[in-house]
Amino acid sequence: MPRRSPAITRLQLQNFRSYARADLQVDGRIVVLTGPNGAGKTNLLEAISFLAPGRGLRRAALGEVQRVNGAAPGADPGGASWAVAATIETGAGPVTVGTGLERQDQSERRALRIDGAPQRGQAALSELLTVAWLTPPMDRLFIEGAAGRRRFFDRLVQGHDPQHAGRLGGYEHAMRERARLLRDGRAEAAWLDALEDTMARQAVAIAAARRALRDQLAAAVERGIGPFPAADLALEGELETALDDAPALAVEEGFRATLAAQRALDGETGTTMRGVHRSDLAVRHRAKDAPAARCSTGEQKALLIALQLANARLLHATTGAAPVLLLDEIAAHLDETRRAALFDELRALSGQAWLTGTDPILFRPLGPDSAWFSVAESALSQGEIP
Repeated sequence: MPRRSPAITRLQLQNFRSYARADLQVDGRIVVLTGPNGAGKTNLLEAISFLAPGRGLRRAALGEVQRVNGAAPGADPGGASWAVAATIETGAGPVTVGTGLERQDQSERRALRIDGAPQRGQAALSELLTVAWLTPPMDRLFIEGAAGRRRFFDRLVQGHDPQHAGRLGGYEHAMRERARLLRDGRAEAAWLDALEDTMARQAVAIAAARRALRDQLAAAVERGIGPFPAADLALEGELETALDDAPALAVEEGFRATLAAQRALDGETGTTMRGVHRSDLAVRHRAKDAPAARCSTGEQKALLIALQLANARLLHATTGAAPVLLLDEIAAHLDETRRAALFDELRALSGQAWLTGTDPILFRPLGPDSAWFSVAESALSQGEIP
């Protein structure tokens, strides 16, 4: 059922990165955060990214985001554990979310509460809102390894299918356990059979979900968005390809047999050689008929923006709710035409977007459609339209 696009109306941080404390109240408009490099802008976006399942936009370990600046010598860095809290306005009313580092004995885990109730996992976050982001390191997405592209696409899938994260987690857990048993060389066949059965069932569901989004997104992105280029998408993966010609149960049975046949080799190499954890996303610039990796840096960035905008359009069309977009230093390397097109698209989506940059002038066209804040040394103040 279509729903109102969720928006963050209050964001609170404690001992998160460079912030001892922060309390920011906003509305559903586009949020512009400007300030010099190192001021703490990206840290705010990272905090918001923890309102989605996973490790956030920097893929940081839990302890890595703990504040250390200003801690007394010899003290526990940052004092209390880090925490992020937010009020999210939804079609059904406001919802409060709190997440952060919780230490128990010698272990650390990410705690989560929704409206004060503790949650056993992070899956409930996907039911509240979808968070998507673009950051400067992602400009290299098309020229680096397949893992980054796979994670990028799986995050898009998760926005449409909240159960996707759970399937990925189940598959990866079973894969790690299988690898451990093979490495130790003491596994009974029944244990391996059970783990491989889990891997096969989850893998086919993962591959099918990826294919479903590929088909939907291809239609949205092949037309391009204004001056952003049209793209052709393909999934390069053993199971994704197998589903072209065989039903899911047959592909599942075939992968189960593959895993059993690979036990000796996987045990020797210490890795799982076959599976959906090795799939890749292939993107081509349609007008140039060239792989994204062979395009210029500017063209690659434009393709990446086109993918995120097309996915946001698709989510809005299918659910009535646009994602919360986190766009870090997004305007710095776009020409005036593409900046204007980006801002127009964000307005048209009617969702909440958070933009950062060092030069306020670049965001002037957003005018009163946005809320402006200045960031300096991890302190926030009301900004003004230049």
